[in-house]
Amino acid sequence: MAEIAAPAPSIPNQMQGVLATGVTATSTPDEAQSTPPAPEEQACETLYIQNLNEKIKPEVMKASLRGLFKSYGEVLDVVAHKNLRMRGQAFVSFASADVAKKAMKDVQRFPLYSKPMQISFARTRSDAVVKKLDADHFDEHKKQREEHKKATRYTNPLKAKFRAKRLAAEMDGAAAIPAPKRPNVQMPDEYLPPNKILFLQNLPENVTKDQLMALFSQYPNLYEVRLIPTKKDIAFVEYIDEGSAGIAKDALHNYKLDGENKIKITFARK
Repeated sequence: MAEIAAPAPSIPNQMQGVLATGVTATSTPDEAQSTPPAPEEQACETLYIQNLNEKIKPEVMKASLRGLFKSYGEVLDVVAHKNLRMRGQAFVSFASADVAKKAMKDVQRFPLYSKPMQISFARTRSDAVVKKLDADHFDEHKKQREEHKKATRYTNPLKAKFRAKRLAAEMDGAAAIPAPKRPNVQMPDEYLPPNKILFLQNLPENVTKDQLMALFSQYPNLYEVRLIPTKKDIAFVEYIDEGSAGIAKDALHNYKLDGENKIKITFARK
């Protein structure tokens, strides 16, 4: 009698959906796992935070970050710069990488000042962390950091991009700015050309129109005296012609109307 072949094992219900979405029943384990998982980010005591609200002043932002993260453990340092290249970024340092890891997990994408924070581990330890956890090597750490900073000053792609953007902005700005105009030099009152209208300054605040009419009518061809209600120490005196105005000006300039203060008389500006 022929042997009866055993039935093929059925696929568990929970796996059928997985197979239906891309892995067929004929796929080998190697094929199903051809894409390796992304390597886990190396934990560090310092968090690098981006996408911060640039309108917030650095000191206010630092205080806010310290208040937000201190519930996870001791915050050794918060660094936030106001220069253009580092705006919207900050570093928060803890005494432990485990504390930093938990803080990053919990606070990731938290909307601080209406902007979701983007948090990752810093690539190197901060000065505050080294000083706290490895004080004997702090000087060596600081020296290496300064040397790295000098070495990457002209090769760092982020700095190069920033310099290029700044240079382009300066060139655009230079092209947009018109050639500077010569300043308008205003002629002193004493050298103004003749005018039939005289400008009086430094008058007593209680002076009346009648007093000025009596004073300037001593000279021929007086036409009008005009006081300024909102500015009681100035007035205008008009004559029929420039010659008559010039005679009155020369005669009454520095006249002490109240016995104390000299009035200043010049030709009015045309």
